[in-house]
Amino acid sequence: MIDTDVPAPDGGGLLPRLLTIREVADILRIHYRTAYRLVKDGAIGAIRVGTQWRVTEDALHEYVARGWRHWKPEPARNRPRQCKLPL
Repeated sequence: MIDTDVPAPDGGGLLPRLLTIREVADILRIHYRTAYRLVKDGAIGAIRVGTQWRVTEDALHEYVARGWRHWKPEPARNRPRQCKLPL
């Protein structure tokens, strides 16, 4: 796996780093079928190269950022910490 972007062959900038579905699954710590489903459903932007899917790092970062924006912590419960027993 290459750690940096690759120069384009025509010298017109850098090509984005492409990840396989298994690499995406490893990064997100999910099953590879779940990662495949996210790509097929359009949740993670990807391109098809032959019969295989490739995900750019930017698309993966965007997916994670969208998840953080929608996540909200649970509100604190207003319960007493001690249980009162009947006497």
